[in-house]
Amino acid sequence: MNLSVILAHPSKTSFNNAIAEASVSELRKNDHDIIFHDLYDEKFDPILPKEEIPKDASLPPEIGKHCKELSAADGIIIIHPNWWGQPPAILKGWIDRVFRPGVAYEFSEGDKGEGVPVGLLKAKAAIVFNTSNTPSERELEVFGDPLEALWKNCIFDLCGVTSFYRRMFSMIVTSTPEQRMEWLREVREVMNRYFPRAEQPRMNQ
Repeated sequence: MNLSVILAHPSKTSFNNAIAEASVSELRKNDHDIIFHDLYDEKFDPILPKEEIPKDASLPPEIGKHCKELSAADGIIIIHPNWWGQPPAILKGWIDRVFRPGVAYEFSEGDKGEGVPVGLLKAKAAIVFNTSNTPSERELEVFGDPLEALWKNCIFDLCGVTSFYRRMFSMIVTSTPEQRMEWLREVREVMNRYFPRAEQPRMNQ
């Protein structure tokens, strides 16, 4: 399977980075083809210029490459911290520039944008891993878990990816090395559950 892994955290020593490494390592063990992007390391430009907004816009080569990768992905894994109930700005800009009409969704013929979009992504599943320093109970009771609504309803459901899994790891700031190892074991289990090793074809006897 062609799998796209997107990391958005500025620190190489973050737990987000450890999640990405565990995810990619497990997926490679399962013989999947991985395209990995560390948006901060690559200095991805998150600013959407007005020239890119039209569906038929001429895109910079880098953005065109990201769009082709997204369209071809059989699975999508996103990793980022919870900052003010939102993804980091660099990841929001990646969504703005890459989840484009004609790539991730389109409107029915004759629709001027007032209708419900049709999802175009072929990915069988999308997984989002988040980290937070807010207790899970407070996240739900006070804030209503805005990242769940954003990724599941506003992005992946809209773009045609109906199999969705999200896990928030918290609290990172007070977690022990043992707790983090257990969380990484869970990450690997999720990779195996959604993207297991493909069965080898049987040879004719």
